[in-house]
Amino acid sequence: VRYQGGNNAGHTVVNDKGKFILNLMPSGILRDGTVNVLGPGMVIDLEHLCGEVQRLREGGIAVTPENLKISDRASLLLPWHRDLDGLEEARLKDKKYGSTKQGIAPFYSDKFQKKAVMAGELLYPGQLRSHLEDLLEWKNLTLTKVYGAQPYTMEQLMDYVADYGEKIRPFIRDTGAFLRHAQTENKRILFEAQLGALRDLDYAP
Repeated sequence: VRYQGGNNAGHTVVNDKGKFILNLMPSGILRDGTVNVLGPGMVIDLEHLCGEVQRLREGGIAVTPENLKISDRASLLLPWHRDLDGLEEARLKDKKYGSTKQGIAPFYSDKFQKKAVMAGELLYPGQLRSHLEDLLEWKNLTLTKVYGAQPYTMEQLMDYVADYGEKIRPFIRDTGAFLRHAQTENKRILFEAQLGALRDLDYAP
């Protein structure tokens, strides 16, 4: 279970199947018979995840809804998060903090403002579109008025969702219920994170 973080870090795994660079995917995806979970604390860049799945499959690794389950409460990193990350670094110039420019900091800002999109919304296209329309109006104000950047359009957002969201939709489910059931069956559950628990924004005690 990868329970938090995004794709601005990861693991390089070398085994008898080859060399694999994992950013979002739990390392258990390389182990036959292991069910892998992307939990509710995850920041999921749909485009990056689709690319990671494709590279794993090209390397002979099976990735199916049976061995990969994505929480409906995980949050989606959208294209404007990467844009804003780069724009802010450019604005800071020599005072920049060295972002990986994967959009993580702008995403977490949105999450704590209750302006994030959950993965489960991909299962409800009508509601998702309405939510994105609301966010688009607000986000374009920041892009255009603060940074002088080009605004996004609904067509761009819906194309993005169609391109990447459709591929990820079959993996989305209530992973909390799945893990509780696994616990009752005395399954072994291993938790994997990008950061230590004391630095995690969702699960720090």
